[in-house]
Amino acid sequence: MSEKTTNLKKWFNKNKTQFVYLGMILPGFIWMILFFYIPVFGNVIAFKDFRFHPGGFLSSIINSKWVGFDNFKFLFSTKDAYLITRNTVLYNVAFIVLGLITSVTVAIVMSMLRSKKKIKRFQTMMLFPHFLSWVIISFFVYSFLSPDKGAVNMILGMVGVDPINWYNAPKFWPFILLLIGTWKGIGYNSVVYFASIMGIDPTYYEAAIIDGASKWQQIKYVTLPQLAPLISILMILAVGNIFRADFGLFYQVPRGSGSLYNVTMVLDTYVYQGLKISGDLGMSAAAGLYQSTIGCILLISTNAIVRKLDPDSSLF
Repeated sequence: MSEKTTNLKKWFNKNKTQFVYLGMILPGFIWMILFFYIPVFGNVIAFKDFRFHPGGFLSSIINSKWVGFDNFKFLFSTKDAYLITRNTVLYNVAFIVLGLITSVTVAIVMSMLRSKKKIKRFQTMMLFPHFLSWVIISFFVYSFLSPDKGAVNMILGMVGVDPINWYNAPKFWPFILLLIGTWKGIGYNSVVYFASIMGIDPTYYEAAIIDGASKWQQIKYVTLPQLAPLISILMILAVGNIFRADFGLFYQVPRGSGSLYNVTMVLDTYVYQGLKISGDLGMSAAAGLYQSTIGCILLISTNAIVRKLDPDSSLF
């Protein structure tokens, strides 16, 4: 056996653990390339009057007429442009704030439980809504808010209050959507914060106890400061998605009620409605590119601000 082969074998044996790790991430890497990076080139559809061609998808792109920024005019020239932008941004801001407060609170409560069985049971209960589809949740909501047989109206009738036609009462729906959206996401987010809390050095709490710190003081001066970098990173990522709305929440849960248009119509549902009516894929691609571009700008800007204030809490 040659010296070169022997050295190669030694190098491989020395680094075989790294090769195992690389093999584990390879399927995810291939998936990212196929479904995230290659489709980026499809953004050219946003600048074309896309028409299907017998030669296939690539042929359709090549033979479709170049229209420049005409597809983007649909989003900005419509009278509903302000409405859908306002709803999308305000709902996401509310979800960011409510999600942060509720998730951190639940994570801190779980960290104070001493029974591992109770923690696992609590986590399972909190995570369960995360895995439910919005279609199923919409039926759950309807069972509560149905005008004639809904549980809420039955309770209102028992206390002498007139039933409410919830699907024709827009003033209630911002609160309903925020409640349902927060309820569905709180379990997943709280587990992330709980894992971070479990990684805090116990000696910090021991020193705080020796100094006479109460539970609230331990949370205020130990837990929250240790969570700050994670909170900051997740907030930066959330700001990057502030122009994207959860389609299922805003489309399935209100059940397409036209009376709720002003409070449930967001950018994603508006584009879907336009695509369903016109079948214009170029317009849909333009909306997606617009959301991604604005999100990227916001993410980079927010990260730059955080990095200037506290470099250790920035995303990059």
